[in-house]
Amino acid sequence: MAARAAALDVPYLTGRIVDGAEILSPAAREEISQALKAHEDRTTNQIAVLTVPSLEGDNIEDFAIRVFETWRLGQAEKDNGLLFVVALSDRRMRIEVGYGLEGDLTDLAAGRIIRNVMTPRFKDGDYDSGIRDGVSAAIAILEGKGEMAGSEDAGASTSGPSSGFHLEVPDMPLAERILFGAFIFGIIGLFTIIGVVTPGVGWFLYLFLIPFWAMFPIIVVGVKGALTLLATYLVAFPTAKLLLSRSAWYQKARTDLKTKGRASIGGFTLSSGSSSSGSSGSSSWSSGGGGFSGGGGSSGGGGASGSW
Repeated sequence: MAARAAALDVPYLTGRIVDGAEILSPAAREEISQALKAHEDRTTNQIAVLTVPSLEGDNIEDFAIRVFETWRLGQAEKDNGLLFVVALSDRRMRIEVGYGLEGDLTDLAAGRIIRNVMTPRFKDGDYDSGIRDGVSAAIAILEGKGEMAGSEDAGASTSGPSSGFHLEVPDMPLAERILFGAFIFGIIGLFTIIGVVTPGVGWFLYLFLIPFWAMFPIIVVGVKGALTLLATYLVAFPTAKLLLSRSAWYQKARTDLKTKGRASIGGFTLSSGSSSSGSSGSSSWSSGGGGFSGGGGSSGGGGASGSW
């Protein structure tokens, strides 16, 4: 009840654009409104834009859903509504997509519009262009006239055919990205070190970890960063292992595994799975220490958020 009482009130729907933060010029407001009306006349899709001075501590995702449901954007039988929300002082924005449009304007496409079209304009303080171009990009996708937000740089022209396979970095705050990075790299980094210092089974871990180094880092550093890390791993792992294999302690560990069935490496005990001399088996590690109105549509939370 306390959370509900503290939630930001939903403004009245006074038109296709409700500029509570007063960041749009009259000319831009009129131009965008006309574009939204023309799109609704062609498709029946209802698109609205809301700007607020502040979220007042509210979550933009929750706020956008409340606005969408209160305004009931889209036709009841189609759920074809779309909402742009911009919170000025919080420097946050969101595109909330109705159920019926999620197949046309995916979360990925909405995220591209925010990152590639709106964010650069907002960083320059050009809110007119940011909102106008973001709305235009969404309309272009919904009407099947192009994907303005499909490229990594919306302002650059493409010089050749693009691949049909795209991966994008999820839109996460820096703190969450750091936490995910610590979790992901902590796990695969540990197994990588184990593979490097372990005789025999280490080469199996080298091959086993390739798909993990190829995919998991994308969440934190993106596609290009993940490719760089994968290439580094593919070269650094065997190089480090070959160099370590010449060291005295590595040779001793390999000999102990063959003759004693176990070896101690860096506070960990490595067992070959058998105590008999010359036996082989799977290895295991153990630690050695501690005018406009909505038509009745609804949204299920689809869309994307971002900041500038």
